[in-house]
Amino acid sequence: MKPKILLVNPAIYDFAAYDFWLKPYGMLSVAGQLRGKANFEIFDYLDREHSFARDKQQGNADEWGRGGFYSEPIAVPKVLEDIPRHFRRYGLPRKIFADFLQEERFDYVFIQTMMSYWYPGVQEVIEDVRRCQPKAKIIAGGNYVTICHEHAKSLGADFLLAGVELEPLWEYLGIEADSEQPGLWEIYPTLKTGVLKLTEGCPFKCTYCCVPKVYGRFKVRSVGRSLAEVELLCELGVKNIAFYDDALLFDAGAGLVPFLNEVLKRNINVNFHSPNALNARFVTKGLAELMVRAGFKTFYLGFESGSAQWQKRTGSKVLSQELADAVECLTAGGAEKQNITAYEILGHPHIEAQQLEESMRFVHGLGIRGMLADFSPIPGTIDGEYCRKWVDMDEPLMHNKTAFAITSVGFDENNRLKDLQRQLNREIA
Repeated sequence: MKPKILLVNPAIYDFAAYDFWLKPYGMLSVAGQLRGKANFEIFDYLDREHSFARDKQQGNADEWGRGGFYSEPIAVPKVLEDIPRHFRRYGLPRKIFADFLQEERFDYVFIQTMMSYWYPGVQEVIEDVRRCQPKAKIIAGGNYVTICHEHAKSLGADFLLAGVELEPLWEYLGIEADSEQPGLWEIYPTLKTGVLKLTEGCPFKCTYCCVPKVYGRFKVRSVGRSLAEVELLCELGVKNIAFYDDALLFDAGAGLVPFLNEVLKRNINVNFHSPNALNARFVTKGLAELMVRAGFKTFYLGFESGSAQWQKRTGSKVLSQELADAVECLTAGGAEKQNITAYEILGHPHIEAQQLEESMRFVHGLGIRGMLADFSPIPGTIDGEYCRKWVDMDEPLMHNKTAFAITSVGFDENNRLKDLQRQLNREIA
């Protein structure tokens, strides 16, 4: 008899959260490899197409399928009580999940984890499963489990899957998986946005990033599997697909270029987006033209800072001239400037060398939008370990990006820089 497996994407406990094409891709990919070998159900607390969420959030989505989550105000955790921001629980009410657990029994419950400081949502799911279905085996995996493995053990799951090596999970389940299967996207009753990855990992070693620790060596995935996944998403009615790659443009000749050429050949009509940031260094006019022709609509570029000193100190990922060249290539290739955005880090511990305001004005001078990305200190990274002098890195709630940015630059300066960014973007619009 096939096992019954419940997939759960937990609620988010945070100062802010927004559906920026947020989907539990890792969990869906794992479940896809078990397609036909287990019976699946899903409970996605963050599914904005759920009937409860639709009733509460009508008219919420923008033109690319993004939007706000249903949320409720809750008390700020004690360790964050000095942060002058409101705290909320984002996602469907807890009672809906408890009622759902009364309807059907499951052998296993998979829980997706993402940000380390979102673990209260994971803890909540484990508590409810233990209360309502004590015989179910709980399996958790993802970023939190990988980065904060010892802390994750304290939540009481039966099995923790750290990293991306899946063989231990298949052994635990006693099931032989098929790695060429696409993600289990058909499990959603209604699906309007999806995500995709053509590659794993990143060849760069930025001092603030955990990707090398989580994914290991950079590699290109099977193009055939990626095409099968995008075709499945389109069959399900998806119009907007976001790439979750951390280095989408690296070795593009082996991954992105053949994928996009095949998208054009098969007349696949969908909007592509790049929220995880493209490396400006690898943008060429020819690649930009191909991306636009194949359906890319929004372009997010990782910039972080215009300071050569700061770049050298943190990994030398992208220099100012490389960003300017990338913008020129993208616009020459047909991208609209209002859909090009450069990320800049706010609250980095070496902000004195970052020249953040000058960097923001440099981006503005290119005629594109800037977006301040609050810095989250991640244990195990060089910059994260450096932050132990300010925060308790063994408590994942202290990795909260909103909290650390305020701690780093101060409440008033944080607000000033964000107000300045909004003003600069209004001038671009």
